[in-house]
Formats: sequence, structure tokens, C-alpha cells
Amino acid sequence: MSHSVALNFADGKTFFISVQSDELLLDAAVRQGINLPLDCREGVCGTCQGKCETGIYEQEYVDEDALSERDLAERKMLACQTRVKSNAAFYFDHHSSICNAGETLKIATTVTGVELVSETTAILHLDASEHTKQLDFLPGQYARLHIPQTEDWRSYSFANRPNAQNQLQFLIRLLPDGVMSNYLRERCQVGQTIMMEAPLGSFYLREVERPLVFIAGGTGLSAFLGMLDNIADQPNPPPVHLYYGVNTEADLCEQQRLMAYGERIKDFSYHPIVTKASESWTGKSGFIHEHLNKEQLYERSFDMYLCGPPPMIEAVKSWLDTHAIDQCHVYSEKFLQSNTART
Repeated sequence: MSHSVALNFADGKTFFISVQSDELLLDAAVRQGINLPLDCREGVCGTCQGKCETGIYEQEYVDEDALSERDLAERKMLACQTRVKSNAAFYFDHHSSICNAGETLKIATTVTGVELVSETTAILHLDASEHTKQLDFLPGQYARLHIPQTEDWRSYSFANRPNAQNQLQFLIRLLPDGVMSNYLRERCQVGQTIMMEAPLGSFYLREVERPLVFIAGGTGLSAFLGMLDNIADQPNPPPVHLYYGVNTEADLCEQQRLMAYGERIKDFSYHPIVTKASESWTGKSGFIHEHLNKEQLYERSFDMYLCGPPPMIEAVKSWLDTHAIDQCHVYSEKFLQSNTART
């Protein structure tokens, strides 16, 4: 027995698929060429979240950090854990273009440079020009990179917008003993080939209609660089407030580039914040949520984007709740240490 299921997306496009009675919604969509965003497939990350508009469905395991009791009451669901029991319709709050029909692109890229910014941060430059067409992705999305001489892949947000030359950049957190981290420190050389799978992810810049607040933790800045490139090219860019938190001053990346956005975006403010500041640091120190401007955020509605480690994201969300600031849409991307994390 099968059910007819409509998948509706934020850009107004709808796709109808057939779902078998014992089949997960995510598997059915992928089988028919609709690649819903996914990361963990285990009901934990929340990447494949949607909402059931009509119909009957059941969910298997759903982690409380992925969907709250209120979310469940509002019929929000995870496609990787959902089995439909009738004809149904589901809404996904992202653009249908990220659900590329067919296989996700896997292409060969060439290392053109690696910068070891600090003990914990690196910038990797890749040339994907062997792919004859422009590699398209939404600002904020990520790619999976294969670490040479291993069987491992790791995921990193693009730190630039798509370009005709297919020149790519990624900010990468260096771990004491990570597979990618060790490769970048010890074996990475210009000219080496790195296989890449892209584009992936549901964290991306939506249609901009309100002021923006960007909050980046560490290499979470990577996703915002592509967004800012896109915004800076708009004829009337919206106000943008960027908060960028790192552990030490040495971890601050792309400072000249960030300063240059102020010349291209009329109402752009940049706030670097150092957690473990040295005596010579004269800027903001501590944690990002300690420096958010309550009065400013009360003034008007806005969209907030959060990208970085889970403790930072949870601290900001708790700050919003504590100060009863609810006139905003919040989009977030957590960096987790796992096989699919941005590590």
C-alpha cells in the first residue's frame, strides 16, 4: 500500500511523491529525486525538519533538542523519522533548489592554498574549475570534503558566494587530534586533489525583508561570509549587525574583509568579541550574549542567524527568552564533533 504525499517548499513549489506504508518519508523523497536536507538521519540534528499540514503520520525517535513538546504539538516533524499513514502534505521552510534532483554533485577540487591562522583555525582554498559549470549553492550552505589518504569526510560551510571561476574557501576549526586537522597541519600541499560533495544544508540566507543580526562563533563565521558577499551586492542592502566571538585574538579571521563590508553595506556594524582576551585587547571580551543590545533589538522586528558551537547558540536563545524578545525569526546551525560535523 502506498500514499500520495505532497512536499511543499518556501518558494511555492510542490512535488508529489509516492510513499510506501513501511517507508520513511526521507527515504521516499530521496528515492524519487527530492534530496531533502539531512545530516544525522537519527532524529537528533533537526536538519530535515518540516511540518505536517494534512494527513496522518507517526514518528520514531525524536530528540528533545531537535523538536520540543510545543513543536510536536504544532505537528512539526523530522523526515528521517516519519512514516505516513495516509495521503498527506508536508511543508518545509526552505527553498526547493537545495533539494537538487538526482545525485548530489561529487567533484574533484585542487588545493590552492592553506593558511594556518592560529592553533585552532585554518583557511582552506580550493579550485573547483574542473567542474565546467558554475557550482551553485545558497549562501550559508556547506560541502562535504574527503580527507586524502583516508576514508573520512568532513563538512564545512562555504566562506564565499558562488562564482564563475569556482574558487572556494572554507574556514576550518583545528582540533588537537582531528582527521582533517592533522591533514591540514601535516600533509596538505598545494596541488593535491580533494573530492567534494555539494551543495548541502538548510542553513542559508532567506529572502531579506527585515534587518539582520548575524552571530558567529569561531569558524561559524564561514557561513556568514558568503551571506555578506551576497548582501553587499544588493542595491539597497538591509541593516546588518555581525557579532563574531572567538577564544583568543589570534583566532580572528578575515578582518580586512569584514571591515570592507562596512564600505559596501550602508548600515553595517561589526562586533568582535574575545572570550580569553589578553591584556592588550581593547575590544569587547567575554561571551557574545553579554554584548547584545536589548534596547536596539526591542526597537523593530529582525531576522537572527546563529552559526557556531551549541553552547553559544543555546546561550543566545536563552538570552532572547529571558528578555522576552520574540519579534524575530531565528535560524541556527550547530557545529557538532561527529563524522558529519563542521570540525
